[in-house]
Amino acid sequence: MSTVSQLNTAETLPFYEPQGHEIELFMHAYEHRLPVLIKGPTGCGKTRFISYMAERLGLPLYTVACHDDLSASDLVGRHLIGDGETVWSDGPLTRAVRTGGICYLDEVVEARKDTTVVIHPLTDDRRILPIDRTGETLQAPDNFMLVVSYNPGYQNLLKGMKPSTRQRFVSMSFDYLPAAAEVEVLLNETAVDKAIAEQLVILANGLRQLKDQDLEEGASTRLLVYTATLISTGFDPVKACRAGMIEPLSDDQDTIAGLMELVQAAFGRTD
Repeated sequence: MSTVSQLNTAETLPFYEPQGHEIELFMHAYEHRLPVLIKGPTGCGKTRFISYMAERLGLPLYTVACHDDLSASDLVGRHLIGDGETVWSDGPLTRAVRTGGICYLDEVVEARKDTTVVIHPLTDDRRILPIDRTGETLQAPDNFMLVVSYNPGYQNLLKGMKPSTRQRFVSMSFDYLPAAAEVEVLLNETAVDKAIAEQLVILANGLRQLKDQDLEEGASTRLLVYTATLISTGFDPVKACRAGMIEPLSDDQDTIAGLMELVQAAFGRTD
């Protein structure tokens, strides 16, 4: 029996602008119980996509924002002491395996290396989660799916994903949307005027050309939405661009001043 029989209709789903065939690929991966790896720059829609697919499939979503101190125990669970007794508490990965749903490990390469040992048995045909501290071995149900993501631009020799781990996943790459599609995102996410939305996307694409030159990262779609939201509520467009787009990109005052010249030129201002 297909595992995608309980789908939400388009009318009930949150807005999502597809980049390509990622929805179809994700559906096939879920139906055939395949883990998924998503690669892409900051703020390009990876997390929004996973949220959209969870809603579309009618599945609970367990999102984990990975960081340097995230260990296997944070994912699997640990014993806690309370009311004079020790009680086992499932981590988000274990809860997803027990009850079904999507477990999404965002920026997985940031986590400690022992997390890799935990997810490996869930990414092959075994689809199991051994829990050493309780003596359990959980079998993942058909409606469990493991999804991980990372930003290849942040990789280095110490925080890259090993080829042996990458090859355990069906993978897809995200990038920033084409200009027309990104304008549609702004129009759907905010009440900004279309002409302003188009100007913001042009400005963002110009800033993205400066990546690895004056900037470590380009302006994300997320920052565009923040900026458009400020403008749509009546905030000054140039000041909104500074607060929503320029300041988050750099701490260097000379760089900020140079980028603000681009903003002022885009809006025909000199102040």
